[in-house]
Amino acid sequence: MKRILIVGAGSAGFNAARELEKRLHPGEAEVTVVDPRPYMTYQPFLPEVAAGSIEARHAAVPLRRHLRRTTIVSGTVTAVDHAHRQVTVRPIAGEDYRLSYDIIAVTAGAVTRRFPVPGIADQAIGMKHVEEAVAIRDRLLTALDRAEELPAGPERDKLLTITFVGGGFAGVEGFGELLSLTAAIVKRYPRITADELQFHLVEASGRILPEVSIDSGRWVLRSLQRRGAVIHLNTQVRSAVDGHVELSDGAAFDSGLIVWTAGNAANPVVHRHTDLPTDERGRLIAAADLRILADGEPVPDAWAAGDDAAVPDLAADQPGPTTVPNAQHAFRQGKLLAHNLLADLRGRPTRSYLHHSLGSVATLGVGRGIYQRGPIVIKGLPAWLMHRGYHVLAVPSVERTVRVSAVWLAALIFGRDTVSLASVEHPRDAFVTGGEIGAPAAVTDHHPADAAHHRPSVVTK
Repeated sequence: MKRILIVGAGSAGFNAARELEKRLHPGEAEVTVVDPRPYMTYQPFLPEVAAGSIEARHAAVPLRRHLRRTTIVSGTVTAVDHAHRQVTVRPIAGEDYRLSYDIIAVTAGAVTRRFPVPGIADQAIGMKHVEEAVAIRDRLLTALDRAEELPAGPERDKLLTITFVGGGFAGVEGFGELLSLTAAIVKRYPRITADELQFHLVEASGRILPEVSIDSGRWVLRSLQRRGAVIHLNTQVRSAVDGHVELSDGAAFDSGLIVWTAGNAANPVVHRHTDLPTDERGRLIAAADLRILADGEPVPDAWAAGDDAAVPDLAADQPGPTTVPNAQHAFRQGKLLAHNLLADLRGRPTRSYLHHSLGSVATLGVGRGIYQRGPIVIKGLPAWLMHRGYHVLAVPSVERTVRVSAVWLAALIFGRDTVSLASVEHPRDAFVTGGEIGAPAAVTDHHPADAAHHRPSVVTK
């Protein structure tokens, strides 16, 4: 049988594997997926996970539950040697090893783009994985609990200051959702007033939400400002050492929570550790049918899709642009990849990827949103309902659709879940201290397996 290897189980990789399972004939090929996480993250749900509107586990689609005829390898692909049809795999535990294949589909996804800003690596949290979204929520709720017991002063001000860096979809949606969360629960903290909460959104360009029109972006900006946000446009973060944020516009303040959403960067394994051809941005050069190209000719048995693939955008008005890295394209490219891979395997013609955008929709907090498709703009509650309706149907599997819908219904009746579980980061503290007051917590006493589990990933979306 042909051995098909899928590198990465994000939206593109997961959907490619799922379609292959449906379409493969018995004995025709075997499929292997390599990813360090045992689930696919549905990233459009992460802002609502951070705000407690969605249960974290429901934004994660378990691979072994939904890919029952696929071999799941828990590890990270650190190098691709297509000339010899091999990849290097770094497992969750154990030594690196080589894995052979006949056909490769690289769907590794992008990673969070970082800049060498002092303090950012130590202080900031990204928002690309479920764990990060949960940590954002827990840190905010824990900060409110701590600030409630402190007198007015610098430490209290720092705990009540939240900073988002990056004004794209991820940043604006997360920012708007946390604004909504704090507005809903601050009444439960009688010694904290809404005016004490400081929200800063820092954007290097002159506008936020570049995916919508200038007028729509301005409307979102004004909406956030009316809710108490401070927006810094044409501004960069100069330093964030020890949580002290210094901006290029001269502003400086202490922030207890810094969320970094300043765009995507090429996946390191694609950019620097493969013999497959990449463009100037480190993405794999792909044809419209998702084959990887070298000097304009298809590379045999090599395919790519999703955020790490430079796929021509055939729906653009003029030739040249490539599809933007978003869930709409990754989801559909993954399905087409499976179709074309099988067509090539069976000697049939492949199809080109062509998708006309369904528009851009963003949540700005409960009951608030914006949708735009061409000249059509919908704002407020209707846009928010459209956002929820679209994504609850788009999340893979009926099982996840039902679970998310149930949580939303419960939140509509009882309000969102605002329990902070920050203590799960150090689950042994209560056991080690035995409840002894003043006993040192074993916050650095981690099991070796925990360290392996939290090894940074370079191949997931």
